[in-house]
Amino acid sequence: MAEGNDSDESTWEYDPVEEVQRVIESVVQFGDYRRTQRRECHNLVRRFKLMLPILEELRDISQPFTKNGVAWLVQFKEALLFAKDLLKLCNQGSKIYLSLETETIMATFQKAYEKLSQAFGGVPCEELGISDEVKEQLELMHVQLKRARRRTDTQDIELAMDMMVVFSDEDDRNSDSAIIERLAKKLELHSVEELNIETMAIRQLAEERKGQQIESTMRIIKLLNKFKRVAGMPETSVLDDPVAPKMLERCPSLVIPHEFLCPITLEIMTDPVIIASGQTFERESIEKWFEANHKTCPKTRQPLQHMSLAPNCALRSLIEEWCVNNNFKLPKKYDSAKESCPGKEEIPSLVESLGSIHLEEQRKAVEKIRMVSKENAENRVLVAECGGIPPLVQLLSYPDSKIQEHAVTALLNLSIDEGNKRLISSEGAIPAIIEVLENGSCVAKENSAATLFSLSMLDEIKEIVGQSNGLPALVNLLKNGTVRGKKDAITALFNLSLNQANKGRAIRAGIVAPLVQLLKDVNLGLIDEALSILLLLVSNSEGRQEIGQLSFIETLVEFMREGSPKNKECAASVLLELCLNNSSFILAALQFGVYEHLIQIKQNGTNRAQRKAMAILELITKSEQI
Repeated sequence: MAEGNDSDESTWEYDPVEEVQRVIESVVQFGDYRRTQRRECHNLVRRFKLMLPILEELRDISQPFTKNGVAWLVQFKEALLFAKDLLKLCNQGSKIYLSLETETIMATFQKAYEKLSQAFGGVPCEELGISDEVKEQLELMHVQLKRARRRTDTQDIELAMDMMVVFSDEDDRNSDSAIIERLAKKLELHSVEELNIETMAIRQLAEERKGQQIESTMRIIKLLNKFKRVAGMPETSVLDDPVAPKMLERCPSLVIPHEFLCPITLEIMTDPVIIASGQTFERESIEKWFEANHKTCPKTRQPLQHMSLAPNCALRSLIEEWCVNNNFKLPKKYDSAKESCPGKEEIPSLVESLGSIHLEEQRKAVEKIRMVSKENAENRVLVAECGGIPPLVQLLSYPDSKIQEHAVTALLNLSIDEGNKRLISSEGAIPAIIEVLENGSCVAKENSAATLFSLSMLDEIKEIVGQSNGLPALVNLLKNGTVRGKKDAITALFNLSLNQANKGRAIRAGIVAPLVQLLKDVNLGLIDEALSILLLLVSNSEGRQEIGQLSFIETLVEFMREGSPKNKECAASVLLELCLNNSSFILAALQFGVYEHLIQIKQNGTNRAQRKAMAILELITKSEQI
């Protein structure tokens, strides 16, 4: 009777294995992923690919699937679809959103692994008649999915620190534009095409939110416009102007048909062309897209079979007819070849003047190089190509304080370019910059710290700064500098402390005391930054010894009681790291009343804070059982 029921229940209208296989294959077809989640996406896709051979084995099973077997495949498919939606978001979503919401995205990855793990843990192997060999593969996959872990806190903190820097409105000095441009490159949002695609992704995000989370959306748009300013593009009002380009804001009564606008520039097309995907773009914008080595359609993101362009004569005629009927003049096309960058033609002579025997000529030359390298990427490359970096490094040791200040700030501007970072370092600039940091004018010290931060984005330069005794000078600025100097110092120190050897150097340089002092000065607004560095240092045994004082434990508990959501998150992270290495810290925290605050954070904290709080509560429970 049971066998008859199984036979009746095995009837199914479609092939469930084929359905699951189709989902997996569709995921494998995705292109590249956003840089912030690229590693996690590739790990997940790799696991997807490992599932295909198992499905091939399931397809070859001769007996029909039972109801339980089909139910498992449906559960498996749902888990795959959840993971597919996440990968699609990381493939096509706003890069800024994905970097701002790193913790939420990483929690979603964890949830995806949990769903897949549950599916692989509940395979009805006996009912499906699965062979021992396939059963072993399924069990192995289950174990791998259970062990899948999110990326390390250090990388999360690094990204959070970057965001803290660029969202500061208090310091509009040119070092800010350097940091913004560095972050734009890190997120791959520094070209016109990339920024326009990001604009469309943010527009889609705003539409999906349907008026909710306005504050978060405005933060994203704010950062987008910072990136656009650095790239020399006009700012965008994404929420108020969902379709029309900014150029049309001057004539609101005239609405250009949407199909006349290039999907990349969002401007009316003068030379529309069709690409292999069937989409139409302005010739100049799609040619730049292809020149940037893209082989996909900017609109559909699908791979292109060829890069040929076909004039869309019909659309061009319609655009021209519409312009005549509406008395609308087509915009003149921008010719980048004819553009003359400010100061570009005088750069070779300015570099030559850096070596002049006349003090005033040197001073004027270095000041002008500082200015022409401030906002223009092409000028930064040209100064280096003309041999400007060696004399600028030499001027760092010049006794004239103003020349010294201009020289270090010019190097700060030049260091925005990735290639220039290595050139500056190879010229022996690091010890000279540290010398300015120790003995220069107030502004020169601040800009020296900012320069060390910019240069140390390269891992090999982190080590050079550490070996050149740069940490004590930065700690001194953190302790005794101006407000701006403290901000520059703490940013540089965080970045340098990502290097394992530099953690010990920073601790021996006395970094802990000024960091703890910053925790007491609410007006400086550097609490999260200080806690973030302390979290890096507490992974070091010397750091734990310095940091793990009773007074500091009490301070952490105070932040977990009264701090901002971010304060609570950082404080819980530091406390967890301490407690993982020494159970006596658990008892100390309990003495200061941490338990009730952990319960509150578990219920109302940020996603990351909740996880940290739960981990500490688990440690407390284990300690009570001993």
